[in-house]
Amino acid sequence: MRHAIVTAGAKGLGKKVTERFLNKGYAVTVHYRSDIKAVEALKEMYRGCHERLHFVRGDVTKKEDLIRIVDEAVAKFGRIDYLIHNAGPYIFERKKLADYTDDEWYEMIEGNLSAMFHLFKRVVPIMRNQRFGRIVTYGFQGADHAPGWMYRSAFSAAKVGLVSLTKTIALEEAEYGITANMVCPGNIIGEMKEATIAYARQMKDDITPIGRSGTGEDIARVVEFLCDDCSDMITGAVIEVTGGLDVIHRYRK
Repeated sequence: MRHAIVTAGAKGLGKKVTERFLNKGYAVTVHYRSDIKAVEALKEMYRGCHERLHFVRGDVTKKEDLIRIVDEAVAKFGRIDYLIHNAGPYIFERKKLADYTDDEWYEMIEGNLSAMFHLFKRVVPIMRNQRFGRIVTYGFQGADHAPGWMYRSAFSAAKVGLVSLTKTIALEEAEYGITANMVCPGNIIGEMKEATIAYARQMKDDITPIGRSGTGEDIARVVEFLCDDCSDMITGAVIEVTGGLDVIHRYRK
C-alpha cells in the first residue's frame, strides 16, 4: 500500500491532498501543528479509513519535530512513497523587510526552507531503497524567477530558495526513481482552500481572469498527477496554478 506524508494535511490546501490520497486507497500520515478540531473532523469524515490514516503533531520550524514526523510515519506504515510539504509559516500582516523581527525572519526561513532539508534527509534513504519516490513542495507565483514581492520578503526569499532546492533534489535523485517538483497556488483563500472546482464554478470571480476562484481541489489534482507512477518524466518542474491572476504585484504602486 502506497503511503504519503502530508504536512499541514488536516485542513486547507493540505486537506484536499490528504482526501485525494485516501480516496485512491493510499495510507496517509497527516502532520498538524495545533488544530485538534480539524484533526477530529477529518477522523470522523474518514472513520472507515482509520487503519490508513495516521496523525502526527509537530512544529515545522523545529528539526526534532520534523525527524519525529518521518520516524513515526515509517514505524506505522514501513515505507514512504510521497512527501508533500504543504506546511509553511506565513505572516499575513503586510510589512516591509526592515520591519521584520529576527524571530519572524527565522520562522519564515526555518519553516519554509530548512524544514524541507530536514524532511528530505530523513526520507531520501527510504525512497532510494524503494527505488521510487515523489516529492512535492509549494511555492508562489513567479518563484521560479526570483521576483521581489512587496510585504512578503521573508516568505518569498525562503520559497525562492526552495525552488533551487527542489530542482537540485530532482537532479541528484533521478537515478533512484525519485522526482521532485513544486506547485505554486494562486490566490486561494478562506473556504476556497477546502472547496471543490464545481463549487467555485457556481460563483463568478471578477478578479481571477479565468472567471472563478482557485480551490484546494485544483492544487490536489496537480499534486496527484505529479505523484503518479507514469509522471516520472516530470521532475524539477515549477507549476503555477493561478488562473492567470497576478498575485505578487497587487500592491506595487
